[in-house]
Parts: sequence; C-alpha cells; structure tokens
Amino acid sequence: MKNRVKIGMGQLLVEGGEPERNLARAEKMIRESAEKGCEIVLLPETFDLGWTHPSVYTLAQPIPGPSSHRLCAAARKDRIYVCAGLTEKLGDRIHNTAVLIDSQGEIVLKYHKINELTVEQPFYAIGQTLNVIDTEFGKIGVNICADNYMDGLPIGHALARMGAQIILSPSSWTVDYKVTEEDDPYKDKWIRPYSILAGLYDMAILGTTSVGYIVGGPYEGKKMVGCSLAVDKSGIIARGPFNEFAGELVIADVKIPQRTQKGTEIGEMLSQKGFNFASCS
Repeated sequence: MKNRVKIGMGQLLVEGGEPERNLARAEKMIRESAEKGCEIVLLPETFDLGWTHPSVYTLAQPIPGPSSHRLCAAARKDRIYVCAGLTEKLGDRIHNTAVLIDSQGEIVLKYHKINELTVEQPFYAIGQTLNVIDTEFGKIGVNICADNYMDGLPIGHALARMGAQIILSPSSWTVDYKVTEEDDPYKDKWIRPYSILAGLYDMAILGTTSVGYIVGGPYEGKKMVGCSLAVDKSGIIARGPFNEFAGELVIADVKIPQRTQKGTEIGEMLSQKGFNFASCS
C-alpha cells in the first residue's frame, strides 16, 4: 500500500438542471487532475443536476447509466480514481448518491446519503447502508455533505469502525447570497467535525463542494461557495477559496494514515483519549 496519495478537490461550477454542461466540466476537471499528478479526484454532491433542483424528478438517471458511464470512461481514459456525487433514479425512488470509480473505470462503491436536511427530503430517499472499500491507497469510505454535520458524526464513527483510513465526501455547501469570505460560517460547521473524527481515529477526511448560484428549488438565490476541505489529525491539509466564483482544482497531498486498531481495540483507544461514548461526539 502507498504511503501518500495526491487528491484533487474539483470545485465545479454547477448549474441546476444542466447535466450536459455540468458533466463536460467534470470531464475537464478529471483530465486536469490527472495531468497534475492526482491519483484521485473528488467532485461535488449531485453535481449532475444540482442539489434539490426540481429537474431531479425528470432527469435523474440510473447508476450504472448515462451519467456514470461518462465518469467511468473519463476515469479509465485518464487512469485516475473518481469520487463524485450524482442524482440516481432507483426504481420509484431518487437518491442523493456518491460513487467511487477506480482507475480501470469500474464503480467499486456506491453510497446513498443518510443525514439529509429536511429541505431535501422531498427530493431524495434516505440511504440505508454504509461501506468501505480496499484500494491501493488503503481503505476508503464515502459519505456525503451533511453526513459530516455534528449531529451526523455517528456516520463517520461507523466508517472509522469499518477501518476507513480516508473518507471522501462529495458536498454542496451553501450560504445566503449576502455572506462573504469575511463572514465565513464554516469554521465550526465543517472544520470542527472533520477535525474531531480525524483526531480521534487518525483518518484523513476530504470534502469537495460546488460553486455558483442556485437557481430553482427551495434554496433558490443562495450560493455555493467552495471552501473544499482536507483535514487529517495534524489539522487542515488543504482548503479551497470561499467564493461562489472559485471553480478550480485544489490539490491535497495526503499522508495515508496507518491505522492498526480493529474491533474493540478501537474502543480501548478512544477510552485512552478520554472519548465520551455517551455523547458520541
């Protein structure tokens, strides 16, 4: 297993209900990541149609399906792992889904978001499973955005118990249009929970978020502001700019944690750190 991995956090401009333009930007970002030596590229949450955009009801695709096929082809062509958030049509349900695609272009993990905001529940069904996958970069777990809220930390705890060394989290962080970089509200909202998990378990946690203004749906008029984040037990590894126009690639050079504890050994390790099991925080 490798000791380090270069991960590209692709802050994409996401236009609601415009899958062709969004997927074209994703393919370009995948290529740029590979050209700059990244071995994994992480793309935002539901970047194909936009988070909570009404087009989910008519344009959501199955996975595997047309949108995921394009990401798989790009991963295979550029020989890079791709983790991305897509809108999935699964029978009579729609899911806020994340996929992990290996460098051969195969989907090796698929996850449905669990800790959904009240405002998004009319759009997406609640996920029911968690998983990690063994890769050449260690065990990778996947979750999505608000799964890493303070109240969603049990999801991260569960991935850690499964042995995750890296958690990849497609995200779409949004604020009111009046909020600027000087008012950055995400220090406690994201840096704190990421740091808690990374410090407790010796994991690396990365979230990539979209940029642009939201048009359509319950959050219309708000803006997606980037500030993608990579954290390990030592602190912040990399952070994207807090700006609705910052559609760019942010590269994190991640030292792959070498976790050794398993099963109840993890509980013993947490006890030695003074972890409060009653609060699970």
